[in-house]
Amino acid sequence: MSTPPVRVETGSDPELAVVTVNHPPLNLYDRDLHTSLNEAVTALEQQRPRGALFRAEGKVVSGGVDVRETFLPLAQTHDVEGGRRYFAELVELGERVHLLPFPTVFAAHGLTLTWAFELALACDLIVAGESASFGLIEATVGLTPAMGGTQRLAERVGQGRAKWFVMTAGRFGAAEMERWGAVDRMVPDDEVETVSRELARSLAAGPTQAHAATKEILRELAVGGLGQANARTAEIAGALFGTEDLRGAMDSFVEQGHGKATFTGR
Repeated sequence: MSTPPVRVETGSDPELAVVTVNHPPLNLYDRDLHTSLNEAVTALEQQRPRGALFRAEGKVVSGGVDVRETFLPLAQTHDVEGGRRYFAELVELGERVHLLPFPTVFAAHGLTLTWAFELALACDLIVAGESASFGLIEATVGLTPAMGGTQRLAERVGQGRAKWFVMTAGRFGAAEMERWGAVDRMVPDDEVETVSRELARSLAAGPTQAHAATKEILRELAVGGLGQANARTAEIAGALFGTEDLRGAMDSFVEQGHGKATFTGR
């Protein structure tokens, strides 16, 4: 039995799920990876850890998509409906990652092209090594990104820079991406694994339902603007007063001071 291209592990810390892409030599997106990534996200939805780290094995995070397998047959037969169905699956997959009710961190240790960067943008935070680079290069084959990457990049850096990034189909280094706000933290290459794991582990140990509320309020902002986010904030944040974590953290604050509370995710 072959090893799946994507695996989900918890290891010694059951609260943190680690999602690893290992599809050598270049972690190209093909049907096997598509199926395996869907299964991995389903596992996260069912297991409901308190945090997740997305990472990849190999010299690169991904060299992009296996065009010969995925897009070429559709292009050769002018299969518009087939293309729509496939892209609908990709959009749904990115949205499912975006909607996970716990913090998600993406570790980019090297070249991160197309679907891999779109997956990173669907996560909450991106940690990148100094030599990492990023690209949405679909325009080179007459396509546009279809996992939600264009719009999520625009949310981070603005429409002008998103258009530049996508339309030029260039590759952009981690330092520039951090300056733009597309990458949240750049670290030395040999620290990517440690920093990203520690960040994900720290978030997973935090107030899980409060983190979920933060994500929900920001989604309201993205969908309906400041007015809609403000209208929903009291309901979303107010519900936290019914959680065990808030009650325990308040007791801890009164008894021990700030920063001493521990959380269970309930």
